[in-house]
Amino acid sequence: MNIPEATPAETVRAFLKAMAVLDYDSALTLIADTCEYENMPMGKVTGPAGVRSVLEPFFAPTLENEFRILRELASGNIVMAERLDRHRLATGWVELPVMGVFEVENGLITLWRDYFDLATIMGKWPSAAA
Repeated sequence: MNIPEATPAETVRAFLKAMAVLDYDSALTLIADTCEYENMPMGKVTGPAGVRSVLEPFFAPTLENEFRILRELASGNIVMAERLDRHRLATGWVELPVMGVFEVENGLITLWRDYFDLATIMGKWPSAAA
C-alpha cells in the first residue's frame, strides 16, 4: 500500500481510511519502522508493531469507525489534521475531537502525535479497553 509518489496528506488520508475499517495490514504498511507514535495523554511507541499494540486493543470493542478530517494543513512533509474520530460501540456512537500531527517521508509516516482529552473518551469507553 505504500505509495512513495503520494503527497504526505494523501498518505495520512490513506492511513486513516484503512484504520477506519480496521485494516491493520494495509494501514501499517504506511508506518515507518522508526515511526514514533504518541497518544499525548497516554504514551509513546515505535514502529508498526508499536502502533498496532496500542490501536488493536483500543479498537476491539468498535463495530464501526469514522475519522472525519475537519481541517487539514500540509507544509512540506508535515500534515496537521483536526479530526472528529467517531466510534460505534454496542451502546452507540462515541465522538472524540483529535488534533493529529504527522511527518511523512517517502510515503511512510515517520512521526504521529495525537492530542485529545483522555477523559472525554474514557468516560464513554467500555471498561475492558480502559
